Amino acid sequence: MTPLLVLPFPAIDPVLIEVGPLAIRWYALAYIAGILLAWRYMRILVLNDRLWGTTHRPTPLDLDDFVLWGTLGIIVGGRLGYVLFYNPTYYLANPGEILAVWTGGMSFHGGFLGTVLAMLLFAYTRGVSIWTLFDLAGCAAPIGLFFGRIANFINAELWGRPSDMPWAFIFPGGGPDPRHPTQLYEAALEGLALFLILRVLSHRFELLKKPGFIAGAFAFGYGLARSFVEFYREPDAHIGYLSGFLTMGMVLSLPMMLAGIALMVWSSRKAAASA
Repeated sequence: MTPLLVLPFPAIDPVLIEVGPLAIRWYALAYIAGILLAWRYMRILVLNDRLWGTTHRPTPLDLDDFVLWGTLGIIVGGRLGYVLFYNPTYYLANPGEILAVWTGGMSFHGGFLGTVLAMLLFAYTRGVSIWTLFDLAGCAAPIGLFFGRIANFINAELWGRPSDMPWAFIFPGGGPDPRHPTQLYEAALEGLALFLILRVLSHRFELLKKPGFIAGAFAFGYGLARSFVEFYREPDAHIGYLSGFLTMGMVLSLPMMLAGIALMVWSSRKAAASA
């Protein structure tokens, strides 16, 4: 059933500025804004003594040095994750396009794994607590997720399934049917809502004093939000449904949720034993 009111997709050029062969895209700016704001937020957190108690934490200088490591983990892991998880056949036939990140095609789960690897290497080389670094990244990651999903919307990609809701959009390339703006759903849930929840856990309940808990809460919260939105998001055409209603996003989110629960339980028990 076609809704009486359909929202036209806003005519936003994915390219903000183009001068000759040089093009500045909203997609790239979203990543830059997300990374820089997340870095600034982590610096604010480590400077707040009340949140940490006696828990050892990185210095602001450590975080300054970590920005490059984290950025490489996000970009390399995100791109390779998309190539391997979502479209390996295409990129095997077109290997020259693997590095074309400006065209879109980044996997959060791949970026997550790439960032985890970067944090492990950084913590080992700098003698920083890996669990505290995980917690800081968990607090700040929703900032990047928010901007990334807004960029997905501007690029008119990763749209949802057909919908008769009054806020449905007709997306370029999505056919004549109005569809759920699942990019905005994810920006709201994985970005704003998850950021506020983790902010309450870190500031109100001071759970940064339990190393690993915030990281577990982030992993569980992201997996839950992503799995919920997957019910409304159109599966990738070349993958479709894996089994019944299951999508690749759900399958990749389940291990995150289980690991998040396990990490929160482990952190709580460790803190209780120490007390």
